[in-house]
Amino acid sequence: MQRVRLSSQQAPVHKLGESQMTLSPKFRLAVIQSSLLNPSPELESSLRTEPLIPGLPDDVALNCLLRLPVESHAACRTVCKRWHLLLGNKERFFTRRKELGFKDPWLFVFAFHKCTGKIQWQVLDLIHYSWHTIPAMPCKDKVCPHGFRCVSIPRESTLFVCGGMVSDVDCPLDLVLKYEMQKNRWTVMNKMITARSFFASGVIDGMIYVAGGSSADLFELDSAEVLDPIKGSWRPIASMGTNMASYDAAVLNGKLLVTEGWLWPFFVSPRGQVYDPRTDNWESMAVGLREGWTGSSVVVYGHLFVVSELERMKLKVYDPNTDSWETIEGPPLPEQICKPFAVNACDSRIYVVGRNLHVAVGHISRLGTSEKKWRFSVEWRVVDAPESFSDLTPSSSQKAWTGQ
Repeated sequence: MQRVRLSSQQAPVHKLGESQMTLSPKFRLAVIQSSLLNPSPELESSLRTEPLIPGLPDDVALNCLLRLPVESHAACRTVCKRWHLLLGNKERFFTRRKELGFKDPWLFVFAFHKCTGKIQWQVLDLIHYSWHTIPAMPCKDKVCPHGFRCVSIPRESTLFVCGGMVSDVDCPLDLVLKYEMQKNRWTVMNKMITARSFFASGVIDGMIYVAGGSSADLFELDSAEVLDPIKGSWRPIASMGTNMASYDAAVLNGKLLVTEGWLWPFFVSPRGQVYDPRTDNWESMAVGLREGWTGSSVVVYGHLFVVSELERMKLKVYDPNTDSWETIEGPPLPEQICKPFAVNACDSRIYVVGRNLHVAVGHISRLGTSEKKWRFSVEWRVVDAPESFSDLTPSSSQKAWTGQ
């Protein structure tokens, strides 16, 4: 198992768009920054006479600069006016990346301070393994982080936060927020039809589905609805047929899988429902699938994997042909990764974010078929978080691509 150590000195956390320039006098700096962040066509034209990088054609130099990780922008944009013009405005930077076909994966981690409960988003660049922040999410201060549901549309570089709960009055929310990576800002969307918390969510064919959860009177819901992100409108879909809060959910083969998970004292088998948007119909989940679903799920290679909440357990995969779960080859989750977990995947890699935002990166390999089914193995490495994250606990994680 490899370990990648990122100390607080090696990988400081940066805010998108923050300024660290210390030029003087202050009034001159303000004028320069204002003109560069909102340049006139005349200024842009005059700056093009200066090379981006002396000795290189501008197209080659631009190709180099657009590869700079976000945490280096604050220092690099002080080099010259043209660099400041490109790196000082995130919308401009990501627009140019999109025009030239760049794409890098980022992992958005929704976390909260374990003492104050204050929520925040931290973002891990999965190419450079460096952290930065995004603007604060516009919502109430006293909220229960686990009550929200977060989904992303990776190819659109957008992130959505739905529902939630006000913690001091146990009141669910109908809130819907959208973060656009290219613009680096949050937008308040149309509210959900029903306020809910602790519900299921998933993205199927670009549409955002939510189902179940807890209502205003703390009773469980059976209603479900879908958001068209382009139109910004919600509409109801078929009810689940059973009132249920969601422990975990996944999208597999174009269907939304919802499980309530095992509940203390474990006398009753957990319930589970499966929604097919093509027929607008719910059906009961297979017994083996719901009874073996004992952790946070992720889909890789078209198969459902679960990171068990029982620490030091091995990763397991579901076999729909036998309605059973099997552990895969390789070591268990590294001991540095402690509950609670936030799990996501990108290509053939699983990212498990644990307490203090240490991240285990698991590379999933297909070993071939045995008895007409795939066999898998995993290799783990750990990305240690900066010391400044020592009081942070993850609630959710989502991936998105920059420059799409």
